[in-house]
Amino acid sequence: MQHHVSHQPHQSSQENFELADTAPQIGDRWISGGAAFGGRGWMNAERITSTYDLVEQTYYLYVRVVKAKDLPPSALTGSCDPYVEVKLGNYKGRTKHFERKVNPEWNQVFAFSKERIQSSILEIFVKDKEMVGRDDYLGRVVFDMNEVPTRVPPDSPLAPQWYRLEDRRGGGKVRGDIMVAVWMGTQADEAFSEAWHSDAAFVYGEGVLNIRSKVYVSPKLWYLRVNVIEAQDVIPNDKTRLPEVCVKVQVGSQVLKTKISPARTLNPLWNEDLVFVAAEPFEEQLVLTVEDRVHPTRDDVLGMISLPLTMFEKRLDHRPVHSRWFNLEKFGFGALEVDRRKELKFSSRIHLRVCLEGGYHVLDESTMYISDQRPTARQLWKQPIGILEVGILSAKGLLPMKMKDGHGSTDAYCVAKYGQKWVRTRTILDTFSPKWNEQYTWEVYDPCTVITLGVFDNCHLGNEKQGTTSARDSKIGKVRIRLSTLEAHRIYKHSYPLLVLHPSGLKNMGDLQLAIRFTNLSVANMIYLYGHPLLPKMHYLNPFTVNQVDNLRYQAMNIVAVRLGRAEPPLRKEVVEYMLDVDSHMWSMRRSKANFFRIMSLLSGLFTVNRWFGDVCHWKNPITSVLVHILFLILIWYPELILPTLFLYMFLIGLWNYRFRPRHPPHMDTKLSWAEAVHPDELDEEFDTFPTSRPQDTVRLRYDRLRSVAGRIQTVVGDLATQGERFQSLLSWRDPRATSFFIMFCLCAAVVLYVTPFRVVALVAGLYLLRHPRFRSKLPAVPSNFFKRLPAQSDSML
Repeated sequence: MQHHVSHQPHQSSQENFELADTAPQIGDRWISGGAAFGGRGWMNAERITSTYDLVEQTYYLYVRVVKAKDLPPSALTGSCDPYVEVKLGNYKGRTKHFERKVNPEWNQVFAFSKERIQSSILEIFVKDKEMVGRDDYLGRVVFDMNEVPTRVPPDSPLAPQWYRLEDRRGGGKVRGDIMVAVWMGTQADEAFSEAWHSDAAFVYGEGVLNIRSKVYVSPKLWYLRVNVIEAQDVIPNDKTRLPEVCVKVQVGSQVLKTKISPARTLNPLWNEDLVFVAAEPFEEQLVLTVEDRVHPTRDDVLGMISLPLTMFEKRLDHRPVHSRWFNLEKFGFGALEVDRRKELKFSSRIHLRVCLEGGYHVLDESTMYISDQRPTARQLWKQPIGILEVGILSAKGLLPMKMKDGHGSTDAYCVAKYGQKWVRTRTILDTFSPKWNEQYTWEVYDPCTVITLGVFDNCHLGNEKQGTTSARDSKIGKVRIRLSTLEAHRIYKHSYPLLVLHPSGLKNMGDLQLAIRFTNLSVANMIYLYGHPLLPKMHYLNPFTVNQVDNLRYQAMNIVAVRLGRAEPPLRKEVVEYMLDVDSHMWSMRRSKANFFRIMSLLSGLFTVNRWFGDVCHWKNPITSVLVHILFLILIWYPELILPTLFLYMFLIGLWNYRFRPRHPPHMDTKLSWAEAVHPDELDEEFDTFPTSRPQDTVRLRYDRLRSVAGRIQTVVGDLATQGERFQSLLSWRDPRATSFFIMFCLCAAVVLYVTPFRVVALVAGLYLLRHPRFRSKLPAVPSNFFKRLPAQSDSML
């Protein structure tokens, strides 16, 4: 299998899967003389500043077209439909046009990358859009590139100026004025994210929005706890029988039911908690329905009520909220049925205790890779303990994700998620080595959290063919970094492999280059946090069941995906689900193997210590055995040194290991994930849909394999249970003879230990364990034989 994997074209060397150090030229490099707007000569030498210091600085020529006035009307129509065209060399950008307006306002920004500037003049044309024939020139403004000032943030934006339009052939001034600002800046400029970019000129329509960088905020999530207590005067449709009543509660797409009331009565009692996820602003209503189970396949609706979520109390701790009675509306009662409105004078009632839980953290991501642990209520938040800064520099060696004009293409963008803040870089078009150079900052409230970064291929550029509106952005790869593994105030500059498991095997989809810095604000707060519970205290005072946590997390992920999908531009559902690990609970033979070997690697340390002690006892190395005897005698003679010696050893081991500490953040480990030598059939099973879509024979083979693996697990678990039950049976009289022997032994041991000094007992026991091999028997020891003879409950298993 390893031989097969090694022949895949993108796995030519193990280097592809390793983290690599990089040395990007990060930090602000401003043009000399450009510290003020009057600076000249922006192609000269550079100087370095330190405001935008985790990315490589890239320069852009910014052109802000604000408005025009007093434009000449057309001789034919008596008005004009003006627009502006900005031309720099071979690049042209144009504003939208206005119909019949001589004083238009555009306020659009154009950005031209310095790397692609090939002209020494910038031309701004004002044109009149014609329905038939060529558009008319109304005038132009020309700027010399050597005269363009440089703007250094955080200086205020450059003030636009009025320029008189001149004839296109340089024949003097013409009628009309245009307000324009032109300056040289970097990606740190406020205009950068909203600008039209010269390297995305062919993108149009909605695609223009979809390629811009944006910052998103997750919706504020609450747990809604509905305690259904009781109902009164529930009248069944069939008056000859007592109802079997349950309550169905719905919030949006979430539906939960109580159990059927244990007593068949007109006043049923439940006292059952139902928990939902709700997001601000609260758009859904709480819809409660009382149902009568008249047949196993049919429920009669006896009454219902719809309540807005804004009417419920928000609680911050475990103190109970007040309960309330609500009148139920008779099912089928319509507003137009005037003659039946008197029926509302007497109605069924239901007793509820409903609250929005502000003391929990609503889990919307895997608890293994959690990025935020704050409770919902802002009043319970602590002060931030640090700042996380991430420079998303570039990617290299990306694979083609789609075909465009007969060749492979990738339009890549990067998404980073930490806490409630999501960021999305701009899309770099048609390149396998995109350079974003965008820097983002997050507040850190707990260092034991993970930032997730994903790279995606943009499939929504506005030029999709008809019928492909359901296109999904393709996943290229993902990187996770745990903040607690980073040293404070150090800049980490590494290239992370984007490793993805495909049905064909493990692929390196390219490398993502990042610069990361974690700044610690308070050492005292950090020390306090490490002794503090990971989640808010409500998770421990009133915990949820495992099934509840899984179901609530699934609902929270759906809500986050829907709300972020409604932003402009949308952060699409497939992106959000990939970043939140929506499929982490699915069965995988590969992952099960990986977890098994993780446990074995942990136990291997115990096995190694046990083997070393066995070698000491068997005098494999006489010098080591003598030293252990001397240490043992010292500790027996001075027992007060036992604990100090233990902690001193751990201190010295920690100091020794400092030399070998990791120098880079953790990354995806292919060996640990058991991804390099995975069997093709196991991969096919991992990527199978749920429920399965594979042929019956394949499913039967996999089921038999799963049974064999589960059988071995079952045996191991049974053996562990047997050992524990044998220990219990020592004093349970399940084996009367064994128990009587053991309690007599305990009595004798108590007498002996009472009259014998502890130092002597420990000395004799230790020397017996360390005795020379010539005094050892190859047969098992008496305590082991006695323990293995004890009964367990396996005898009672069918």
